Amino acid sequence: MFDRYKTHLDQILSEIDSAGLYKHERIIVSPQGAAIRVSDGKEVLNFCANNYLGLSNHPELKAAAAEALELHGYGMSSVRFICGTQDLHKQLEKKIAGYFGTDDAILYAACFDANGGVFEPLLTDEDAVISDELNHASIIDGIRLCKAKRYRYANANMEDLERHLILAQEQRFRLIVTDGVFSMDGNVAPMDKIYKLAQKYDALIMIDESHSAGVVGESGRGVTELFDLRGKIEIITGTLGKAFGGAIGGFTTGKQEIIDLLRQRSRPYLFSNSIPPMVAAAGIRMFQMIESSNDLQDKLHLNTKYFLSKMKAAGFDIKPTESAICAVMLYDAKIAQEYAARMLDEGIYVIGFFYPVVPQGQARIRVQISAAHTTEQLDKCVKAFIKVGKSLKVI
Repeated sequence: MFDRYKTHLDQILSEIDSAGLYKHERIIVSPQGAAIRVSDGKEVLNFCANNYLGLSNHPELKAAAAEALELHGYGMSSVRFICGTQDLHKQLEKKIAGYFGTDDAILYAACFDANGGVFEPLLTDEDAVISDELNHASIIDGIRLCKAKRYRYANANMEDLERHLILAQEQRFRLIVTDGVFSMDGNVAPMDKIYKLAQKYDALIMIDESHSAGVVGESGRGVTELFDLRGKIEIITGTLGKAFGGAIGGFTTGKQEIIDLLRQRSRPYLFSNSIPPMVAAAGIRMFQMIESSNDLQDKLHLNTKYFLSKMKAAGFDIKPTESAICAVMLYDAKIAQEYAARMLDEGIYVIGFFYPVVPQGQARIRVQISAAHTTEQLDKCVKAFIKVGKSLKVI
C-alpha cells in the first residue's frame, strides 16, 4: 500500500511547498544566545528564540546541571510514582509553587504534556470548557481529550466570553482557559476582566503562562502579578523551555486538591519519564537567581520598549503587544519567507510565520526580544528590517 500512500503524501507536500508554506529548519552549531553560529559558520544575531531572560547558556545553570549529572545521574528511566521521583523534582515543584504563589506544582516533560494532561482528569461530560480562540495548540489538543462541553470565545473579547459563560450555566462546573500572552501576537489576556466574569458566573480559571512567566509583571511573575491576582487563579501551566532556562520540562501549579488529583489521574504524568535530574537542578538554580535580583526582567523590559519604538518609528505594521513578542505583519506567506531569508543575509536570524501556525493571510515575522540583547544588536536588527523592508516594498 505504501506506493499509493507515498504518492498521496508527495502531492500534499508539493501543495504545501507551492503555496509557500513549507517550513525549512536551519541548523545551529553553537549554544543558544543573542548571537549564534549557523551551519555555514556564519555568526548571526538571534531574534526568534524564546530565550527571554538570556538564560539558555548561563554558566550558573550549566554548573548546576553538571553537578547534578555527577550526583544524581543522567536519566530517571521511570515515571514518578514508580521510582522516578528524586529530591530535586520535589524541590523544583516547591520553587515553582512559591514563585507563582500557589499551593503546589506538578512536573511534566513539556508544557504540551501539562496542557494535554490537565482537562481529562478534572472535567466530565457534565462540565464546560470556555477557551480563547487563539489559545496554544496544546490547550486545544488537551481539551479534545476530555468530554466536557466546549465553548470558544473571540480572542480577549469579554462580551463574547460573557455570552458563552451564560450558555455554560447549563453545565455543572465551568473552566475558563486562556494563554497569559498569546504567542503569535504578543498581547496579554485581560485577566482582571476575566476574573470578574469568573466570579460573576461561578467559573474556574486556567492560565498558560508559557510566554508570560519571567516576562510580564514587575518582577516577571506573569499575568497574575500584572493584574494583582497572585494566588487567586485555580490552575496555571507553564514551561521551563522559554524564559526559565530554555531546556525542557513543563508544569501545572495551582490549588492543592487539583494538583493532588493530577498526580493520581493525569496520563502524561503517570506514563512518561520524569524530567532528567540535571534539568531539575538547573531549574532550581534559575529560580534562585531570578528571585534574588530583578536585573534580567528590567533589562528585558527596557530592550522591548526600545525595539518597539524604533520599529514603529520606521513605519512597520506591528501588532499591539505587552510582552517581549513583536509581530511584524507582512500578511503574505511567500513575502514572509523571502523577508526572513534576506534578513539572514543581513546577519539577523528571524523566521516567517504563516498558515497553519497563524490564520490564512496573516503571515508575519515574530521578533522575540531577550535580556541578553545589547542596544547595538537591537539597532542592527532594526537597520536590517528597514533595508529589507524597503527592498520588498513593505515600508
